[in-house]
Amino acid sequence: MSVPPPDLAAHPDLAAHIDRLIDAALAEDIGPGDVTSGSVIPEGLRFRGVMAAREDMVVAGLPFAAQVFHRVVPEAGVELAVADGDKVAAGTILARLEGPARGMLTAERTALNLLQHLSGIATLTRTYVDAMAGTGATLLDTRKTIPGLRLAAKYATRMGGARNHRMGLYDGVLIKDNHIAVCGSVAEAARRAKQAGTGEVEVECDTLDQVAEAVAAGADIILLDNMAPPVLRQAVALVAGRARTEASGGVNLDTIRAIAETGVDFVSVGRLTQSARAVDIGLDWNAE
Repeated sequence: MSVPPPDLAAHPDLAAHIDRLIDAALAEDIGPGDVTSGSVIPEGLRFRGVMAAREDMVVAGLPFAAQVFHRVVPEAGVELAVADGDKVAAGTILARLEGPARGMLTAERTALNLLQHLSGIATLTRTYVDAMAGTGATLLDTRKTIPGLRLAAKYATRMGGARNHRMGLYDGVLIKDNHIAVCGSVAEAARRAKQAGTGEVEVECDTLDQVAEAVAAGADIILLDNMAPPVLRQAVALVAGRARTEASGGVNLDTIRAIAETGVDFVSVGRLTQSARAVDIGLDWNAE
């Protein structure tokens, strides 16, 4: 399998984001030079190795890891054995690598860090997607991401099967509790957003009274915040198809199915990007 860049159709800035991320990660790791590889690895020595999953996972960021090796060693040979979005079992070979040993070892940790982190997000996301399968609701990610990793993290949730919510404050209106407090009411906040002509307006509601107010104000999406399933059902009935509904807050693997079964259109989960652990991926030289 060749090593093209990943599908960037979902966001035009992803390629540039990954380039900046790789630059920053390599700079903090290498600094003025890799003193270990430079002192113990003979110049001109070549190594072959394989990158393999050490646990079951959903892969995300494999082309980005390949870019890391190519950044340090332009002539590196990287053959991808699986694709981003694939669910693989422990022991699966993800990529085969070959190149000058010094450079490949210099790039190893940065490539693994990126791949393990993004695959961890994708793996957790797929677990949530599977838990709500058949309910008709769609899983959304949130802005609860590690600063500086927003687009990469949201790429990973997409590989896990979620749908991206807004990328940032610039591409979607979401009126939250503090906006409402400053404006004075749900209706006034929604009116101002509608008047500004910013596109679809989503309003966060904590109570059924606020839901009714948001619908009457013409909100396009109602975020139902921290509502138990019985209340969510009442909210969905109250909205009656006049707006889309999103459940958020208190969502985990134990609660997501009951929440999704209430009839909401979306369920958003911050922990996809906020709390996912890195999966275990190894890079073993001369393994084949």
